[in-house]
Amino acid sequence: MTRETAGEAGDAREPVVYDLASECTAEDVETETPYLAEINGIVDYGVFVDLTESVSGLVHESVLEGTYRVGDELVVELETVRDNGDLSFEPVDVEEYTLQHVAHDFTLTGTDRLEANVGEQIHVEGEVVQIKQTGGPTIFHVADEYGVVPCAAFQEAGVRAYPAVAVGDVVRVTGVAERREGAIQLEVDGLTALDDEAEREARVRLADALDRRAEPHDVEPLIDWPAFEKLRPGLREVAELLRRTVLQGRPIRVRHHADGDGMCAAVPLQLALERFIADVHEDPEAPRHLIKRLPSKAPFYEMEDATRDLNFALEDRAKHGQQLPLLLMLDNGSTAEDVPSYETLAHYDIPIVAVDHHHPDPEAVEDLLDAHVNPYLHDEDYRITTGMLCVELARMIYPDLTDEIRHVPAVAGLADRSKADAMADYLALAAEEGYDEERLQDVSEALDYAAHWLRYSAGDHLITDLLGIDCEDSHHRNLVSFFAAGAREAVEEQLDAAMAHLEHEDLDNGAHLYRIDVENYAHRFTYPAPGKTTGEIHDRKIAETGDPVITVGYGPDFAVLRSDGVRLDIPEMVAELKAEIPGAGVSGGGHLVVGSIKFVKGKRREVIEALVEKMADADIDEALSSAAPLDD
Repeated sequence: MTRETAGEAGDAREPVVYDLASECTAEDVETETPYLAEINGIVDYGVFVDLTESVSGLVHESVLEGTYRVGDELVVELETVRDNGDLSFEPVDVEEYTLQHVAHDFTLTGTDRLEANVGEQIHVEGEVVQIKQTGGPTIFHVADEYGVVPCAAFQEAGVRAYPAVAVGDVVRVTGVAERREGAIQLEVDGLTALDDEAEREARVRLADALDRRAEPHDVEPLIDWPAFEKLRPGLREVAELLRRTVLQGRPIRVRHHADGDGMCAAVPLQLALERFIADVHEDPEAPRHLIKRLPSKAPFYEMEDATRDLNFALEDRAKHGQQLPLLLMLDNGSTAEDVPSYETLAHYDIPIVAVDHHHPDPEAVEDLLDAHVNPYLHDEDYRITTGMLCVELARMIYPDLTDEIRHVPAVAGLADRSKADAMADYLALAAEEGYDEERLQDVSEALDYAAHWLRYSAGDHLITDLLGIDCEDSHHRNLVSFFAAGAREAVEEQLDAAMAHLEHEDLDNGAHLYRIDVENYAHRFTYPAPGKTTGEIHDRKIAETGDPVITVGYGPDFAVLRSDGVRLDIPEMVAELKAEIPGAGVSGGGHLVVGSIKFVKGKRREVIEALVEKMADADIDEALSSAAPLDD
């Protein structure tokens, strides 16, 4: 134990009486040493005194003089320790004295050594990252240098224990490590918020450990691709931020576009984060609570999704004591259309990260994002798909996942029709894992079909089975075959109805323009949706003509576009239409040659005619092709 003078020193000739800290145990009590005690009970044969919460004993009536009451202070010395461990004290006759605080010398046990100390009383120091009140104990989740352990403190059923302790406090927990339902938690004997020098030292120690553990893994890229190397520093920054978020016990909510590339981006990251969370947290339910994957139908963060996410986050904080989450946007999140939702979340402590390959509006979003990775920011383009980016990001977070996801970049590339030079290498890599191009194409179709019917559901187990991750090969093949066949049958049925209503004209620049009213001449509320329908029509016309082709599918208040061999800039066209046709409510975006436009219903004809004029003025460039499916 260590002794420190508490309060004024007083006269140096006064005797010293020691005041034990609440964490002190019987091992800290020495003979022939006066201690300050408090009377907690009076019986015929003496009084019981407390030196700390865990150090108590009897002062026998034979050595007492006068009368006493519960709550009175009494200076005592240790007389004897009985065979059963009970302590006997005797009073010390002293009136004026100097009081010195006695701090317990703690031997801390890291959360990495809980297994070896089951059944033993140990001491853990860390930061409180979550406080959950149950119908029984209060559960404090405490993060030290090695992990996060739940600590169960009981005052009264359903009553908050240690109400002064808050999330973010650095605490010292004394308790017994016990196994509960296959995991280890501490049964709390004492919990104290550190302050002053003890808190400063602990925070420095924890911060140094956090910096070390948040460092992403150095992994060799799956293929050699110079264009991709420009983005690796940004991906490392995101990997470090995500690992740090897990270590700090903060939830992560993944919002991704509900298409093949979006799922190829989100699923590997979800798995990497789930496994890292399981390594960090003793609570076996932590992966389920701390990471959630949420598909988005729109290619941007809609206010409906943002307000729903915010409401759930606030409810989780109120009900379960969780911190507000980090929002991870994948395959969307880079455009001005995302700004209203981002500004809504900015009223709360919700960091936002975007990894995307749509044409960005950096001036609009940069101040609202904590990190942003996009190939356009490095003079590259959409041919580097988000799925390709996020497979490497997942490996930086949890490299042991690599063998299960080697084929996923090829699926992402086919899903978004990437014409990147690296596609040949990704296809070869997938072939080494037993995925030839036909099988990969089936996986891509199956994912798109499943995503349509899942709508807002993540479909975790179904999607991982379709991707062939942690799934028996024969089951995976049969499932993919079934879903891919369903997708193709639905496409054929849709196009059988739609192709007869296709309008064609030759533009002045030599391109073929095909137009179809998908609202009136295609099946609604089924697969494929308008964007996919337009894309399938476009692909057929490219196969027929081999010439520069633009395809437009439109409805009452929207148009979706695909282009091959025409140098369009859809984000720029949207900006021009917005300025040239006031009152049309024009918005939209996408890739340079693949995108969507929204407008008010009454201005449809004017917007479509102006759009066609801009297409007719565009330059022909046979090197360009539409590399991605339309966003529905």
